[in-house]
Amino acid sequence: MEHLPSHKPGNGDSAHNLAVRLMQHLVVPTFVLDANRRVTVWNHACERLTGIPAAEMIGTSDHWRGFYSQQRNCLADIVALKQHDQLDALYTAHTSPGPFGFGLHAENWCVMPVIGERRYLAVDSGPIYDDHGQLVAVVETLRDMTDQKLAEMTLHNLAAMDGLTGVANRRTLDEKLKLEWKCCQRAKTPLAFILGDVDYFKRYNDTYGHQKGDDCLRAVAGALSRAAFRPADLVSRYGGEEFAVIMPNTDLIGARAVAERICEAVRHLEIPHAASEIGQSVTMSLGVGAIIPNSASSPALLIGAADAALYRAKHSGRNCVVVTEAE
Repeated sequence: MEHLPSHKPGNGDSAHNLAVRLMQHLVVPTFVLDANRRVTVWNHACERLTGIPAAEMIGTSDHWRGFYSQQRNCLADIVALKQHDQLDALYTAHTSPGPFGFGLHAENWCVMPVIGERRYLAVDSGPIYDDHGQLVAVVETLRDMTDQKLAEMTLHNLAAMDGLTGVANRRTLDEKLKLEWKCCQRAKTPLAFILGDVDYFKRYNDTYGHQKGDDCLRAVAGALSRAAFRPADLVSRYGGEEFAVIMPNTDLIGARAVAERICEAVRHLEIPHAASEIGQSVTMSLGVGAIIPNSASSPALLIGAADAALYRAKHSGRNCVVVTEAE
């Protein structure tokens, strides 16, 4: 173990060397920039985190290489430059600078190009000033929060998903619909809503049992997800054997085409349904509504339009699509 020199009062160099030695042995990954944003400390923990030895960093402004594949400012740079307006663009989450411009906290995913693993890092950075108020250094410390972040994301995904089918649940649907409503209202673009119901599903359960019924719902959910495949679209289980699809920036014609594709995809599953009155396999009826959101309307109006269209589809022989413009 390396021995630290004793601190002698009044000896500035010795105090500085002691501080550097202490930072080197901190278990928290830490680096320090001087007033010109050159690395003066790159401690052992930072070497382990980034895979880059201190010898490659000391005296350079290449500290970004430990975390990103392209040159960009780290939090210490933002503190040194007082460019707080960069925080939103560069970090997933961050604190706002205080009235005196002291330290900042931020978090984001880093690609970590040398070790080749993405890491979610929590970063703290603060300035050090001399007796005259001049910046002499900026310290940045890092914590690897990857495991916690992945666990948080897993819990969030589980909370957002329907446990049986793996598509979004009703709560997620409601939140997404509110969000897309506001977005489409601002942009004056159409928003479509598809509501579908598995035909004669109660009879299916009575004939084949609930285990087969669950298998059927999972297969139908998969067919919907493959048919409504745009990243912006959301497929969800609306309740029981009902499913819904939110389609932003989609008019009635476009939504009808997707609904027809869903109807066909469910038929092509060819799941036997001997108790159906319209064929020998599982089918689906769908209602489609679309609207350009405005302040005089609401998401409930759009859902109501799709629900009314679904009702007409069920009373028009089922296994079909009916559309309506929400008004």
